[in-house]
Amino acid sequence: IAGYRDLTGQSPMFGKWAFGFWQSRERYTSQDEIVGVVEKYRSLKVPLDNIVQDWRYWGETENWNSTEFGNPSFPNPKEMIEKIHKDHAHIMISVWPSFGVNTAIYKELKRKGLLYGFETFPPESGVRVYDAFNPQARNIYWKYINKNLFSIGIDAWWLDATEPEQQEKGEGKINSTQTFLGSFQRFRNAFPLETCRGVYEHQRKTTPKKRVFILTRSAFAGQQRYGTCIWSGDIDGEWNVFRNQISAGLNFCMSGIPYWTTDIGGFYVRDNYSQGVTNPAYQELYVRWFEFGTFCPLFRSHGTSTPREIYNFGSKGYWAFDAQEKYLNLRYRLLPYIYSIAWKVTHEAYTMMRGLPMDFTDDPKVLNIGNQYMFGPAILVRPVTEAQYTKKPEGGKQIGKTDFSTIHSTQLYLPQCNGWFDFWTGKKIDGGQEWSCKTPIDIMPLYIKAGSIIPLGPYLQYAEEKPADPIELRVYTGANATFKLFEDENDNHDYERGIYSVIQIKWDENSQTLTIEKRKGGFPGMIKDRTFNIVFVKENHGIGVDIEKIPDKIVHYIGNRIVVRK
Repeated sequence: IAGYRDLTGQSPMFGKWAFGFWQSRERYTSQDEIVGVVEKYRSLKVPLDNIVQDWRYWGETENWNSTEFGNPSFPNPKEMIEKIHKDHAHIMISVWPSFGVNTAIYKELKRKGLLYGFETFPPESGVRVYDAFNPQARNIYWKYINKNLFSIGIDAWWLDATEPEQQEKGEGKINSTQTFLGSFQRFRNAFPLETCRGVYEHQRKTTPKKRVFILTRSAFAGQQRYGTCIWSGDIDGEWNVFRNQISAGLNFCMSGIPYWTTDIGGFYVRDNYSQGVTNPAYQELYVRWFEFGTFCPLFRSHGTSTPREIYNFGSKGYWAFDAQEKYLNLRYRLLPYIYSIAWKVTHEAYTMMRGLPMDFTDDPKVLNIGNQYMFGPAILVRPVTEAQYTKKPEGGKQIGKTDFSTIHSTQLYLPQCNGWFDFWTGKKIDGGQEWSCKTPIDIMPLYIKAGSIIPLGPYLQYAEEKPADPIELRVYTGANATFKLFEDENDNHDYERGIYSVIQIKWDENSQTLTIEKRKGGFPGMIKDRTFNIVFVKENHGIGVDIEKIPDKIVHYIGNRIVVRK
């Protein structure tokens, strides 16, 4: 994979905010609604970094994808974005590669012969796709996006339908369509690469202050170099689909493109679960998918048919709400670990979501395990992919019922190594064996490889709310360990010029010592005087989401090398 990245391009850093939680739905119908969601999260003190505006903010079909807020329900988009920013959230917006006949961008592209002739979505509408292979067309595409959206504060791009969608019956017109490079038939699979390229390169030229983030439905070799994350499309909300997403994500990431995600809960709920989020049977599916989403490179909820915001599942004290809040807090506490891994993706061609054969090459039992994976170097994840506490009635027309009277278990395999620590209990278990883990509704099996160091930060409401100080350093003994803590300014391109800091932390099993090396590098706003609360994990000590109240050592660190004996 590192060789593949050398050939096709390295993956740039996303802003730290991109690794927080993304709340989305198809769709927010007004600016009051989307602002209200952010305000609701803040009032509940539930973590959130990103809100997403899906399609039709442009108004009617003839104005399809105008890149302008033509919908009267969005009367003052600049004010809307300012309110979202004031609440310390970012906003991503949907932009397609196709345009309605009344839009200014359509008219300019048509005048210059830069539109394809085949029919796209929506059918029989006159909407047409632009020639993303043509640099002039990419320039025009960005001109309108920049003028109408980026200039008023949009933070990220949801480049939807980047296949692009083709509605023609038969291949005749599509095959005869010519692009800037040659026939569409020959080059069509590279369309998402080129349309993402245009946005990435133009935003980089427009400003050095904001990193590019692009969410897109399709990919081509090398697309990682254009600041993209790919999601798995409009999937159904069903247990078997959820299970298959794990294998899909692992295979995708092992293809060399590191950032991937899904619609938590499935895009379509349809009639599968009547009454959507108020149906306990769907709530269980969503909660388990949400737990999995916590350990995807991007943590994002989206779908149609039923709303997905946490407060639509109930309120504090209700199991479906509390489980989500627990995993949101876990994701945010893990941000020092996740952000450091993101730097490793950029700096060392690393992969965040890892099929087990990547790390346990001498264990043949892992070769065909598609429902477990490593999240970074330390955390083994085994999502629960079957209903354990609810039953969906036949046909899905009735409300499911919960039964929490019996705590169920989930089977997994612990690969061969020097042992594993149960994240939730601290109990150490030998590797190379099948294991049964009790899985109440708020527990997904998480096991930490012996010989690991995990930095956890404070509780947060958003990624940049406060510095990661103090950091709780959880040390999982049993083998030598090392971890490089990366920090920078969080959202510009100065890191490409070496403006960042790295603190290497090492555990030596023989001498039973932890070494925090001299800090390398620096950046404006860096914490020069900080605290590390060191926790040597054992049973019932340094476990779960909560901050350990009694750390084993408290280290005052000002950038010089420190050696701590257990």
